[in-house]
Amino acid sequence: MLAQRVKQLVAIFIACAGMANAAEPVPLSPPPKTALPTGPLGDAIRYGQSLVTNTRTVASAFVGNGLNCSNCHLDAGRVAYAAPLAGLTGVFPEYRARRGSVESLAERIDDCFVRSMNGKALPPDSREMIALLAYIAWLSEGVPTGIEVKGRGFKEITAPSPPNPARGETLYVAKCGACHGADGLGLQGADAAYVFPPLWGAQSFNVGAGMARVSVAAGFVQAKMPLGNAGTLSDQDAYDIAAYFTSKPRPDFPGRQNDWPRGSTPPDARN
Repeated sequence: MLAQRVKQLVAIFIACAGMANAAEPVPLSPPPKTALPTGPLGDAIRYGQSLVTNTRTVASAFVGNGLNCSNCHLDAGRVAYAAPLAGLTGVFPEYRARRGSVESLAERIDDCFVRSMNGKALPPDSREMIALLAYIAWLSEGVPTGIEVKGRGFKEITAPSPPNPARGETLYVAKCGACHGADGLGLQGADAAYVFPPLWGAQSFNVGAGMARVSVAAGFVQAKMPLGNAGTLSDQDAYDIAAYFTSKPRPDFPGRQNDWPRGSTPPDARN
């Protein structure tokens, strides 16, 4: 009897999950920055926001390169197709093919720290993790549980022709080098902080990061770059540029061979 009831509950859960996934995404509309609450919760949210925008300094013990979360999560997680953080609270836990299991939001955050930041996972009860979860929950206010926001993740585009890294190098010099450096190592200010992040080298994301995949990098480049002229690159341009800079040397990620344990490894996953 108990086993039958468990089966019924599982069936209901799967059906509900299917309906949630089929539901139309809602507009991305995070609360204004001026609407931060007061009191202890507001302090935690404010600290979480500072962790996103100034990760390398505020969470230096957990960061192993020159990046901040906001290098990908633009405007502190408020921008469509730039991996917005708004709306994430209600869609986790969710199944992640790369992990091959259901993943919590805290685990997803740690994925970013160990891969994109080439650093260390945050302790689950740390001030940093609690603040980031509080900040994301605040950004997600008003988004129905189980429903995605429009522009979640990165833009998905297709290259009309196979990516050409040689052509990408020429485009990179013309479109990207002024900010990220001809050597791809980023541009640092007087205080050694990166004004523009490194795209390869020891201070960039490691090979296990999503941005190390050509398709992911291309979607971000086409939708959001060059800064101030977003959308001016064609899909082919973006793929060629991404094929160029993702192929450059960067930190390794031990354990990447364990990604996608259930199969269906993307063809552009680093190995």
